[in-house]
Amino acid sequence: MRTDLDHLPLAKQRELDRIVEIIFEEFRAATENATGRRKGARILKIILFGSYARGDWVDAPASANQYKSDFDILVIVSQKELTDRAVYWAKAEERLVRGYTIEKTLKTPVNFIVHSLHEVNDGLAHGRVFFIEVAKDGIALYAADGRELRTPTPKTPEQALEAARDYFNEYYPSAVVWLTTARNLMKQNRPKESAFLMHQATERFYAGLLLTLTFYVPYNHNIAFLRSLAEGLDRRLYGIWPEDTRKERAMFQKLKDAYVKARYSKHYRISEEELAWLGTRVEELGRVVHEVCTDRIAELAKTANG
Repeated sequence: MRTDLDHLPLAKQRELDRIVEIIFEEFRAATENATGRRKGARILKIILFGSYARGDWVDAPASANQYKSDFDILVIVSQKELTDRAVYWAKAEERLVRGYTIEKTLKTPVNFIVHSLHEVNDGLAHGRVFFIEVAKDGIALYAADGRELRTPTPKTPEQALEAARDYFNEYYPSAVVWLTTARNLMKQNRPKESAFLMHQATERFYAGLLLTLTFYVPYNHNIAFLRSLAEGLDRRLYGIWPEDTRKERAMFQKLKDAYVKARYSKHYRISEEELAWLGTRVEELGRVVHEVCTDRIAELAKTANG
């Protein structure tokens, strides 16, 4: 696996150095009182993947409503228990978000996922495109030793077609059902429940797309993260959520917050007008996801039948 960052501007390289520092600082804090097996908790690798690893990133200003690439990072740990996001990684995520949105110490948004070495190698063994791309294009920002990831075993064309069809047929219809139910709840004057199910529909659309295209989706309910991964796969997905104004940007945040706040916070408020606007955008997301996924399945069918 590559280790050089020479293709990146020095400012981006320094940002990545700081991101690695934050990840280690918070991991040490989360594991300093570990007992038993977890006393041997280790980060084995930190890998940059996606557009900044491939070299096709876009760094347009957000205010111009243009696509802006995120740093996508995979953290590989020694034990599966260490992948628990709430226990071990919430503080690191909070610091990285705060550094970009509030403190402005980071100029690039950061998304990271955490897997054990066994999970990554299992994904490679089962031909999950996501892990194969990480192994092929990823850049090791840190490695505890010289151990390499296992050699990928890609799916056969027939297996890839079957898997993509299965994922799409499972995820897409359920997302449509949740969006329809959300709209019905809106008519019944149940705004919180409607907002929550719109979030679920959005999450389901993105998850189905990621699985159909890469046979992988992270264990994460953060629709901003899922959106970032999806938009990095196909630019047709960009622009679904307008960002010209602060109000438009706040609307996506309100949908993101609905996963927790619409269920548990008595202070969460969302108007009928806001729900209608979000419903239109989620419907558009579904339309584009359907287009991208059916195009992908058609490509896989052509390969399998060829």
